[in-house]
Amino acid sequence: MLGFGKKRAIFTSGVGVGGDRGVPPPLPALPFQRAGWQGWEDEFPRRGAALSVYCEAWMNEKFAPELLESKSEIVECVMEQLEHMEENLRRAKRGDLKVSIHRMEMERIRYVLSSYLRCRLMKIEKFFPHILEKEKTRPSEEPSILSPEEFVFVKEYMDHTETHLKNVALKHMPPNLQKVDLLRAVRKPDLDSYVFLRVKERQENILVEPEADEQRDYVIDLEEGSQHLIRYKTIAPLVASGAVQLI
Repeated sequence: MLGFGKKRAIFTSGVGVGGDRGVPPPLPALPFQRAGWQGWEDEFPRRGAALSVYCEAWMNEKFAPELLESKSEIVECVMEQLEHMEENLRRAKRGDLKVSIHRMEMERIRYVLSSYLRCRLMKIEKFFPHILEKEKTRPSEEPSILSPEEFVFVKEYMDHTETHLKNVALKHMPPNLQKVDLLRAVRKPDLDSYVFLRVKERQENILVEPEADEQRDYVIDLEEGSQHLIRYKTIAPLVASGAVQLI
């Protein structure tokens, strides 16, 4: 595990922006309280808080090697906020500079929204048999990692894949080779891959597995605000609980 010093991150209206890691460039923060646009003063704190949570979910999903729990409630909240912003823009005066600034802000929000959903879709297509198997075996008290729409999609994707394999190849094979185990044919998410993270809440006694057989397990503490490079499966529960954020 490698520790790193604090790394600067820019946040504008709750949307995290940092470096050149495929994130849209930052926009200057707009002082809504002094903008003179009636209604934005009350809306902005609530909207900013929702976007901040959503951007954290987006970053976690973007850098985690496995599919994380669906944040469908946050997605719906962000979409409602976009609709509300669009209504405000329609009521604004034409030619007002604030309209252009807010439209750029909306495009940034839409970028994050589409990137988050696209990332989840790519993981579902890549690991679909393992995701379905995890759904079948999860305890009933645990939340599903799939939204209802994603569950329908992955079921259909599984059925279509099996049908395609059967029609194109398997039916032409000898009888003893006409079945394929997709759980073995499709690779699993690599939980041993390394990820960068920022600690939001101090964590004690985190067990780190050895790199080689001759090494021993050891325990570390993660200080609040510190950043680290560590094996994903070591901190996967902390990502799920929100104690750390992937960066």
